[in-house]
Amino acid sequence: MDRMSEESESGPEQGLTAYPEYAERVFEVAELIPPGRVMTYGDVAEWLEEGGPRQVGRVMALYGDAVPWWRVVRADGRLLPGHELRAMGHYRAEGTPLREAGRASEGHVPRLDMRRARWDGAVRDGAARGGDTALRDGDRAARGGDAARGDAAGSGGAARPQAPGAHT
Repeated sequence: MDRMSEESESGPEQGLTAYPEYAERVFEVAELIPPGRVMTYGDVAEWLEEGGPRQVGRVMALYGDAVPWWRVVRADGRLLPGHELRAMGHYRAEGTPLREAGRASEGHVPRLDMRRARWDGAVRDGAARGGDTALRDGDRAARGGDAARGDAAGSGGAARPQAPGAHT
């Protein structure tokens, strides 16, 4: 059984004394994503070199309100069902690149322009993860050679709420 399936499905407001360690690591990555940029669930898992898109998605589903959740997204650029309006408010405020929805698309909800919005994990000084400038080997090529670098570190938002009794 993996770590996430063993965790209870309650958040800090339901008496959880600390976030699971894997969730804390996912939060750290989410907080690095600059405003107006996004990483996919799979990108976050690659950055952590642990888990996969489903594990990251589960963390975000259970505890995502603790961080800028709208910056961790599906690889196809579709907005998370049921959260489209909240996410759109954040995307518009941050200037996140969007593609207008076609007439045939359900609800005419725009998608993220993944070619322009996707962040490769480079931090301000170009030294991410001990000197790497991208998430993993071949990252730029895997994204069609158009992975623009982020120009700022940090989320630009408020600090993540601390779970009662959690250690920093």
